[in-house]
Amino acid sequence: MGELEELRERIAGIDAQLIELVAERTKLAERVIAAKRREGSPIKDEEQEEEVLRRAVMLAVERGLDPSLTRELFRVLIEMSVERQRGFMGDGNLP
Repeated sequence: MGELEELRERIAGIDAQLIELVAERTKLAERVIAAKRREGSPIKDEEQEEEVLRRAVMLAVERGLDPSLTRELFRVLIEMSVERQRGFMGDGNLP
């Protein structure tokens, strides 16, 4: 196997790990909604969302990644979580 193929194989493995992590994060959204129900908290928590984005950007900068693109990526992850929570609250549709 050539270098290019090896590198692509490693990237594919990392992609699979990323999907697993996103799936795990999404599953945690189900637990978050249960906690929010118990506490009477709303689905959207803009303060928490900003904290997640701030933390992600800080980590991205430390690793030499583009903070703007990282913020965008985490916005998508947050939206996935919010949509999952809305589905469990009956305010949206789950796939």
